[in-house]
Amino acid sequence: MVVAERVRVAALLVSVGVAFTQAASYLLNVAAARMLAPAAFGELGSLLAVLVVGAVPAMGLQTVTALRVARTRESGQLFSLGLATSAVVTAVALAAAPLLVVLLHLGSVLPALFVAVSLTSITLIGLWYGMLQGANRFAALAGLLACEAVGRIGGTLVGLVVFRDATAALAGTALGALAVAALGWFVVGRPRPSRHHRGHVGEVLHAVQAMLALVLLVNLDLVLARHHLPAGEAGEYAVGAIITKIAYWLPQAVAVLVLPRFAEEASRRRLVPRALAICAGLDAVVVLGTATAGPTVVRVVGGADYAGSSLPVWAFAVVGSLLSLTQILLFSRIASADRRSTVLIWLAVGVEVLLVSLWLHDGLTEVVAAAGIATGLLVAGGALVELRSRRVEPVDAGGHDGGDGQQ
Repeated sequence: MVVAERVRVAALLVSVGVAFTQAASYLLNVAAARMLAPAAFGELGSLLAVLVVGAVPAMGLQTVTALRVARTRESGQLFSLGLATSAVVTAVALAAAPLLVVLLHLGSVLPALFVAVSLTSITLIGLWYGMLQGANRFAALAGLLACEAVGRIGGTLVGLVVFRDATAALAGTALGALAVAALGWFVVGRPRPSRHHRGHVGEVLHAVQAMLALVLLVNLDLVLARHHLPAGEAGEYAVGAIITKIAYWLPQAVAVLVLPRFAEEASRRRLVPRALAICAGLDAVVVLGTATAGPTVVRVVGGADYAGSSLPVWAFAVVGSLLSLTQILLFSRIASADRRSTVLIWLAVGVEVLLVSLWLHDGLTEVVAAAGIATGLLVAGGALVELRSRRVEPVDAGGHDGGDGQQ
């Protein structure tokens, strides 16, 4: 009973931390849309999108760190790995800054440089998250999540409010992220760097490409809808995509809580079905709610302009639900050093692009159907890989892998 109560408290704390961060991001976009001229808002929005993509290495680093800490409790080697990852991300972002100026039609290189500086700290914040997650310090993790919402997103908002300028907003992002990264170093115990193992680099690279594929899949249908549909329908699709994100993020605490426990084979085999069932149960509420109160949901999310929309929001909820199951299956395979799940996600990306480009692009219902088909096939394939791994990877009585994992 005590353990169950601790799990519930941890889940609640992490859920609140994640929800607070997501709400802060949403409010930032609303505030920017109202404060900036359309051209300036477009500039800020595009650079924030670059920031999201640039944060993918932080997600991969967090995943690897959480698993490593859960297994070995090491910190110095991981700090060194985090510093190296942060340096590489920063160098790439700085090198890409002149290209961003051309591609995004920026007035100067300054905002692109602020994005690069922000990614330095964001990558380290991902390291701190992984350390806290792997050590089961979920209260501290939730607190740092909230601090990032206040510091990084709040810093962006301060720059926006004071100067009404995209460059100043991103300067606020950089300063706020730096403050959160410094705070995180104290929270995790002020680790000192030590030489990291080369194998850690390969783990991070695998996790980064896996998370990149997942992030791309989560956002792909919205991009395809924007390309293929008329502007009005694409706008409606954007409202539906918010429902997808809600269904995807709702069970996020489950993924955060179970990832460290996936580090041990026996625990992973026991928890994967439970985690999938909990995610499915939570998202079933979203699917049923959108199916029974679709028009109301559209008005609440999109506003009065979409009051007459016949948007099939339940279909978007289904896609988000499938994506949440994909994340659990992906974490399980990353924990077992299995590369097949990453291949499956990239294949799902290709399937969705082909379906929409060649056949399902005559309306928003067809586009979301393509997303549902691709993601559904991905979940089915991931489940088969998971089941097959249980047959070919024996576990000894102590809960460890037996040999090389082959019979």
